[in-house]
Amino acid sequence: MELDRRLHAFRSDLADSRLSGLIRSERFVSPEKAQVIVPVAPLRPEPRANAGIDTQLLLGETVDVFEQNDGWAWVQARFDSYVGYLPATMLSLREPAVTHIVSAPRSFLYPEADLRTGPVSALSMGCRLVFTGEAETRGARYLTCSDGTAVFADHCHPVDTVIEPDPVKTAIRLIETPYLWGGRSGLGIDCSGLVQMAMMLAGYTVPRDSDMQELMDGEPLTRKALKRGDLVFWKGHVGMMEDENIMIHANGATMRVNREPLDHAISRIARHYGRPTSCLRPAAFV
Repeated sequence: MELDRRLHAFRSDLADSRLSGLIRSERFVSPEKAQVIVPVAPLRPEPRANAGIDTQLLLGETVDVFEQNDGWAWVQARFDSYVGYLPATMLSLREPAVTHIVSAPRSFLYPEADLRTGPVSALSMGCRLVFTGEAETRGARYLTCSDGTAVFADHCHPVDTVIEPDPVKTAIRLIETPYLWGGRSGLGIDCSGLVQMAMMLAGYTVPRDSDMQELMDGEPLTRKALKRGDLVFWKGHVGMMEDENIMIHANGATMRVNREPLDHAISRIARHYGRPTSCLRPAAFV
């Protein structure tokens, strides 16, 4: 059995101890748990800043760390099992239990509970934080962290709750978000990142890349059977149907998330990448 390097941590010199007996490696290690401490952390296939981005990890998400070397950490995301490298400074071995998740496409972390103060950082949908209190300033309610930093309360939901059961509504909220290869945030997102984010807020964990998503459990469909929430796949691309005719997708043609008539997309994309390879109704919605 050939293991996917995107989903299994193994190299010739080092591998996840859970793969012992399945692959050959000089050394097997048990991972150490860590937490992402920056709003958006790029995960790369190699420990080089110019290696490109495979995906992104978000503030408060947890990873298994297999190695730290020359300022880089080799990790596996606990959310979707993606493996890659990120700067070790973007992680903390402390892991306070997060309380809330950012549910707005984008928000700000303020130095205090006051929108007139300059933000400490921009936050993406999906970022997770530990809030310890609340504050109100000029009628605006904030959730506050132990260091006094704050986020507008209406931009957050408690973790482990279904934020938006209709993934299409989340996809619509992300329309006009810039396209970013490997992006998985409200600051920049790609086609499969959009699907994963929309499904996450609906309470479902789905794979990261479009080829993985195409193999998910569900009901294969014909073009005529498509309805809201169904997925259409091309080689290297995926879109989500808003209704039987309109698709929402992050795409390089417009460099943003947008709506497009499916038949128009099929005709346009066919000139470069061929026709759709399949259509799927995810098992959660069958």
